[in-house]
Amino acid sequence: MKRLSEVKRKIAELMELDSKGHKIAVALALIFVCSLFLGYYYVSRLPPEGYNTIYLLDYEHKKAIEYPETLVITISGEVKTFNLWVVVENHMGSNQSYQVLQKVVKNQILSIPVDAEAEKSYSKTLGNGESWETLATVSLNQTGSYSVIFELWIYDSEAEAFKFSYNYCVLNIDVIA
Repeated sequence: MKRLSEVKRKIAELMELDSKGHKIAVALALIFVCSLFLGYYYVSRLPPEGYNTIYLLDYEHKKAIEYPETLVITISGEVKTFNLWVVVENHMGSNQSYQVLQKVVKNQILSIPVDAEAEKSYSKTLGNGESWETLATVSLNQTGSYSVIFELWIYDSEAEAFKFSYNYCVLNIDVIA
């Protein structure tokens, strides 16, 4: 009999130990899950990273649609022009100096930034949250397919030069006779 009660006691001790081990595992799992939620909350509450943007508006300064797609050159070969608004917005958290390069290339674009001479350049320094609108005039005088590119460049004070921001707009135009 002693032996049976001793076995019962050992089984009870093992079950108690197993119960404690189970409680520790559950507590550790809860701590892990809570730390994941707290980490996610902390990361999601960080201020958003700054950004710049460039976009185009039609001549009437109302929409980002209805851009010219086709221009017709008359027999006299007159130069065809069109106007549109280029808008730059600064959301970087500080003042930024910008440069917009207007380039026109025949056919397709092979790389960005476009390896072509800028036809026009526009520059402005904007405060955080400010936007800048400038009226751009594009002139084309030969038939063909063209890409009109507006590249956004940002002044880098460390390099003391403008660097490409990888923000750009492309407008494809067909000029026909």
